[in-house]
Amino acid sequence: MRTSIDIHGQLSAPSVTERPPRPRPAPLLPWAWAAGLFALYAIVAVRRHALLRTTGYDLGIFEQAVRAYAELRAPVVPLRGEGFNLLGDHFHPLIAVLAPVYRLWSSPLLLLVAQSALLAVAVVPLARWALRVLGRRPAHAVAAGYGLSWGIASAAAFDFHEVALAVPLLAVALEALGRRRWRAAVAWAAPLLLVKEDLGLTLAAVGGYVALKGSRRLGLVTAAVGLIGSAVEVGLLLPALHSGGGYAHGGNLADGYGSLLSTLAHAPLDVLRPDVKAITLVLVFAPSALLALRSPLALIAGPTLAWRMVSENGFHWGTSFHYSAILMPVVFAGLIDVLARWRRRGGPDAAGNVRASLATVLAVTVVMLPSFPLAQLAQRATWRTTPHIEAARALLDRIPDGATVAASNRLVPQLTSRCTVVLFPTFPVDGELYRYERERLPTPTAEWIVYDPEAPEAWPYKPGHWPYPLEQQEAELAAAQKRHGYEVVARRDGVTLLHRRGG
Repeated sequence: MRTSIDIHGQLSAPSVTERPPRPRPAPLLPWAWAAGLFALYAIVAVRRHALLRTTGYDLGIFEQAVRAYAELRAPVVPLRGEGFNLLGDHFHPLIAVLAPVYRLWSSPLLLLVAQSALLAVAVVPLARWALRVLGRRPAHAVAAGYGLSWGIASAAAFDFHEVALAVPLLAVALEALGRRRWRAAVAWAAPLLLVKEDLGLTLAAVGGYVALKGSRRLGLVTAAVGLIGSAVEVGLLLPALHSGGGYAHGGNLADGYGSLLSTLAHAPLDVLRPDVKAITLVLVFAPSALLALRSPLALIAGPTLAWRMVSENGFHWGTSFHYSAILMPVVFAGLIDVLARWRRRGGPDAAGNVRASLATVLAVTVVMLPSFPLAQLAQRATWRTTPHIEAARALLDRIPDGATVAASNRLVPQLTSRCTVVLFPTFPVDGELYRYERERLPTPTAEWIVYDPEAPEAWPYKPGHWPYPLEQQEAELAAAQKRHGYEVVARRDGVTLLHRRGG
């Protein structure tokens, strides 16, 4: 406080020397980013579905599960076999939260739009944290980096997956960790146990961080709950719900070296090989300009990275699909943590280092953007409906509601909201037994077959015929007509619709 004398010799009112005023808060900034990202993701996802680029594996599978929940039934999924309970494949009961909305809007688009919203809203806690500790412009940079990151883009543009539910939960938990609100962090992370069986390990990692940085007792209890929860799900619940009586994906961790223990023993050598695994490990942290590696929060990414790297399933190693979405909140939380520590330490170079780091983050984001699915918005083909698509939709419209249909993979999610659908030709159409993942299960008899030999490009994946080579699929189609009484109802632009006599 100080006083001064004016020109008339009078004492002026005391004044207080204050710090420069803080920037006005921008509470709408995180939500504005969430709204923009939601629109971006939803456009990509819905347009892919309109172009027949979504698939029965996995959008059709998840729609059948959510549809069952909406009808107050167990999540039995005909696409995986007669009587196949999807909770025996992965433990994800939390997807049932979509069931009430599905009753109002019974469409695969609901799942795509819901996933877009879940991935987008995860930016809110990250941007809010950055706004509080770094300022407005850095918060914009963090939001852009997260929202346009390849891990989120790959998930937003590939069907629907349960991991979308985990992304905002973990993002809020990470913000709470950054604010040292230990109980809130644990409360937000705890539902991860209901999203997927491996995420109990992520919950355990959150508990480890809490024990290291804050409440030792709370952290250790949380870590124990996460580890025990995953063990119970993998060892008891999944085998009890699976028709084969075991963990369906256990082979991914054991086939390579004969056992899980030997796989883990060889894992360090595998990870260090200069192949796709090593590239993925670098690319996971690249959106933060690798700065997230300097934060202890990066350890929370450890469980997911570990099981992916030791898996024998090659899809788990790369950058495609949805597997990296859960890692992006961790990466950007680590970035915020590092930059906030720099700013707190002060010094003449602190502000400049933060600006330079965020500029690098944005540069990396821009450089990587064309290589991942959001770039398809700039492609002319994304906005063009081809005659082939129109022909396929015309034939699909001829299938009545409630029918049982064997459909090609990319036609499956066009029907799952109104028909009982199985995959052609993985599931024989005459009700015989089939062999799938080392088990034999009866399949429903299909009244209709709709077959499309064309494999449209689905960015960033090359065209291909799945689940069998084209020649084998054609042979199955011919057998259906010769041996099982199917007759061609219509054929347009290569798409064939068949109906079974007496069906």
